[in-house]
Amino acid sequence: MSIAKTFLEWPVLRQVRTGDFLGRGPAVTSAKTRAKHPRTQDADTVAQSVCPYCAVGCGQKVYAKNNRVIAIEGDPDSPVSRGRLCPKGAASEQLVNSPTRVTKVRYRAPYATDWSDLDVDTAVDMIADRMIETRRRTWQDTDEAGRKLSRTMGIASLGGATLDNEENYLIKKLFTSLGAVQIENQARI
Repeated sequence: MSIAKTFLEWPVLRQVRTGDFLGRGPAVTSAKTRAKHPRTQDADTVAQSVCPYCAVGCGQKVYAKNNRVIAIEGDPDSPVSRGRLCPKGAASEQLVNSPTRVTKVRYRAPYATDWSDLDVDTAVDMIADRMIETRRRTWQDTDEAGRKLSRTMGIASLGGATLDNEENYLIKKLFTSLGAVQIENQARI
């Protein structure tokens, strides 16, 4: 690059040459900056979602390219967050792209020191067996005075704030049908 060209590209001279006297427009941007584009511009698909971190329910737009999430931004159409995300919500792309993300069912047997991988069917069967056994063992049909209880105090549910109303409704119905009394959600705590 010649000295004259370098000299003419000084920001103050660009301001005078382009009429951008306050230096707030194109005179103060470099060619490299002008060549940049938003990372979301290359996305193949955009999906609306809800931030998984707390009970607020901020709207997110999830941008994907080649079936891989490339960016997550606030959804300006969300009446809850109006396009804004907290630092955790803005960094939620790491939930799906982290190389340390656990993608298998992990199990550590009682008194074991190491985790082992289980297939989903085995894990679901283990959970169902334990629920049935706990319900059977802790079932209270009546109290000391003979009043009908039909409950178990051995099973409780604590739902997460990332669940929507429909999921919470179904969980409440499931645990109530099992006779559980202690059914709570993180959003109320």
